[in-house]
Amino acid sequence: MTPTVSVILPIRNEVSFIERGLGAVLAQDYPPDKVEVLVADGMSDDGTRAIVREVAARHPERTIRLIDNPARIVPTAMNRALAEAEGAVIVRVDGHAEIAPDYVRRSVEALEETGAACVGGVLRTVGETGVARAISRAQSSPFGVGGASFRTGVGAGSFVDTVAFGTYRREVFDRIGGFDEELIRNQDDELNFRLTQSGGKIWLDPSVRCVYFSRASLSKLWRQYYQYGLYKVRVMQKRGGLASWRHLVPAAFVLGLALSAVLALMTGQSLWLLAVAGPYTLANLGASLWTARGAWNTLPVLPVAFGILHLGYGLGFLAGLWRWRGQWKDKKILQGNSGLANKSC
Repeated sequence: MTPTVSVILPIRNEVSFIERGLGAVLAQDYPPDKVEVLVADGMSDDGTRAIVREVAARHPERTIRLIDNPARIVPTAMNRALAEAEGAVIVRVDGHAEIAPDYVRRSVEALEETGAACVGGVLRTVGETGVARAISRAQSSPFGVGGASFRTGVGAGSFVDTVAFGTYRREVFDRIGGFDEELIRNQDDELNFRLTQSGGKIWLDPSVRCVYFSRASLSKLWRQYYQYGLYKVRVMQKRGGLASWRHLVPAAFVLGLALSAVLALMTGQSLWLLAVAGPYTLANLGASLWTARGAWNTLPVLPVAFGILHLGYGLGFLAGLWRWRGQWKDKKILQGNSGLANKSC
């Protein structure tokens, strides 16, 4: 029996992408009568809402609902949509992405074949400007994002600690609750960590394909990764641990840079400044040359993009340690505080 599916798009001010993203959802090879589309909008003021309504009007045979999200952040968007969703399977799609025509079908098949509670695919990150193309290459590089296999790619399916834009069995949310509404960033990671801690498994399937459009400017990339690092601390506190040790590497790098600078000042030996910065610069330049192959025009931006990924995340993580320094002994946080914890959905 073919399960019903609720596709949820949490968005805000996506006028440049929403028509393509929504069109990709409507072009799925999954039975249309088994799919509802819920667009949870954070009160967009750039014309996004009008486009959603126009697309819905062009497809009266499809179930497309626009849900208001006054809080304007992703976790509240997801929880509001989940409260209205009727599907047995929940597919979370990003407003900055286009899913392949077989995305839903392959995700549902993978859920059934593996017994996983969540399935995700590999993102093919792309950019539409010169800077964005360099950013997309940095975000797809092992040097840039470490062991995040949903970004760097895999040859075969495997169980992992997290995925981006997962497809979930509906019972997951009934059992462990919804998305944590404190987390402006990393709410997917926290949910997936909570899921694995409860005994659920997450499957990464390379046949589940999605195109993700990277940030178009270095300043937006910095803000994105600084917030990733910042809220990763809160995820650690809430879940009582780390899903992967790779999350500590950028903060360790920043601390190493700071320590080498302090030693240089204390000893008067400027060579201490090169103890960490020197090897990193060489590694960055080497990775940039390797990553720029076939698109050499991205080379001038790549070293900066890599630096932003590492420094932004690392500084954000250290800022999070300070910001929530008094929260480590709060046992209540391990109970979760998702917006659906006490709701029937």
